[in-house]
Amino acid sequence: MTDQSAPALKEIFNVERLQHIATEMTAVYPAFDAKGFLKHAKAGLAELSVMQRMARVSESLHAVIPLDYPQTLKLLYALAPGINSGFVSLFLPHFVASYGQGDFKRSMAALNYFTTFGSAEFAIRHFLLHDFERTLAVMHTWSLDANEHVRRLASEGSRPRLPWSFRLANVQANPQLCAAILDNLKADPSLYVRKSVANHLNDITKDHPEWVLTLIEGWSLDNPHTAWIARHALRSLIKQGNTRALTIMGAGAKAEVRLHGLSVTPAVINLGERINLAFSLESTATTAQKLVVDYAIDYVKSAGHSAKKVFKLKAFTLGAGEQHNLKREQHIRELTTRKHYPGRHVVHVMVNGERLGSAEFELRA
Repeated sequence: MTDQSAPALKEIFNVERLQHIATEMTAVYPAFDAKGFLKHAKAGLAELSVMQRMARVSESLHAVIPLDYPQTLKLLYALAPGINSGFVSLFLPHFVASYGQGDFKRSMAALNYFTTFGSAEFAIRHFLLHDFERTLAVMHTWSLDANEHVRRLASEGSRPRLPWSFRLANVQANPQLCAAILDNLKADPSLYVRKSVANHLNDITKDHPEWVLTLIEGWSLDNPHTAWIARHALRSLIKQGNTRALTIMGAGAKAEVRLHGLSVTPAVINLGERINLAFSLESTATTAQKLVVDYAIDYVKSAGHSAKKVFKLKAFTLGAGEQHNLKREQHIRELTTRKHYPGRHVVHVMVNGERLGSAEFELRA
């Protein structure tokens, strides 16, 4: 039987990719020691994670290029356009973070350039650790840049809880430090940037929900770009049924609806199969109302208890007396962030933060 599972993410830095980097490097630097680079980069490759492999590439370049930092940067500038993957190009800003701490101005310019090929979000954090105020001042200017990749770096690189990176403890403790950057980007025309701003703010809600709520309450949501950021920034608080967050989204009032036909099918499944959630909402109000509809699954845990996970379903306006049908398919499969256990799983429908009904399905052993 053929294995059709997706390759591990770390295989983006496989031997063929290393050869590609060596070939492109040789094209811009004929004296490049490609053989030495490949020997260094491939050592123990199978045991390395994707981020370790990325770091290994920059370390291997540094090991075989007998030039100083400014000279090597010139070569990497020429190399960048030839790299055939945005994710793979992360080794370029990693080189800057690893070997450019002593040349701040040159390194900031390099990160500004390299981020346009992939992202320098991980690299800039090392400069924030080393010289926070100076680095943040540069990132503030980046938030006004004409290039969306550079503007995004200002927000993404300063996130307090950036995935796959260390937390910025001072930003986590005091979100006001990055408020000026977020303010510059709160109506950004680029969806790429807006997603980052929303994720930055959602990070902050984990530690300072009231700060985020107060900030967004002061925004004008007439601008659709700002409204988009607000909606996605408040997603965790909305899932928790936070009244202030729901009110900002126009759904703070108790929903005047009846729930009909709630079902979860099939009733019994095996791991790897899918469930189908279906129901309808009928308005009992005399005027139109804004509804935020979520659903939650009580996942069975190893000790036999359950833990709730909330999922977004839909936000919409329901007219007086109208009825709206909703459906959602959910794949019940193993994830790196969730392990499944057999037993009775309960699914809850929540409207404007209030649980309206529940159904269940059984996951076989």
